[in-house]
Amino acid sequence: MKIRIATVSDAEGIAKVHVDSWRTTYKGIIPDEFLSKLSYEQRTELWIRNISNAGNYVIIAENTEGKIIGFATLGKRETNTVANSTDLTSIYLLEEHQGKQVGKALLKQLFLKVKQQGYQKVFVDVLEENKTRNFYEHYGATLCKTVQINIGGKLLNELIYEWDNVEDVLAKIK
Repeated sequence: MKIRIATVSDAEGIAKVHVDSWRTTYKGIIPDEFLSKLSYEQRTELWIRNISNAGNYVIIAENTEGKIIGFATLGKRETNTVANSTDLTSIYLLEEHQGKQVGKALLKQLFLKVKQQGYQKVFVDVLEENKTRNFYEHYGATLCKTVQINIGGKLLNELIYEWDNVEDVLAKIK
């Protein structure tokens, strides 16, 4: 496995992971009708914009054949008004690569970037029913707020977690 910074030419591969991982991760959480309408083409356009945005840090995980199997991003959300902070806006993996240290490797690279940029806090939003919240908790994220959001006509609880010590996270990842 290789972790590297994404380029615009990776947008299509990231979009495929994005759509496929949403369909497996959120099955039974987000309405099936919403998930079935997700489009590789629309997500490719989204990822071209995300990668092109200088405020975002997008990395990918590739398997030994060079196929994108996961990705992760940092970028300050418009709703984040906390000084000297950033947001972990996504970590998604294809289902068959979950539980194989790929997420951990992506998280480590993100937090190395956070350290390099000198941020003191990192926030991550995760749906309450999403089991990956346990992953964030394992690496020291603490719940700071719950909000309700609407996805596909369904009201869901979104948990907002925070890390307030980058060094602690990096020490735990090693």
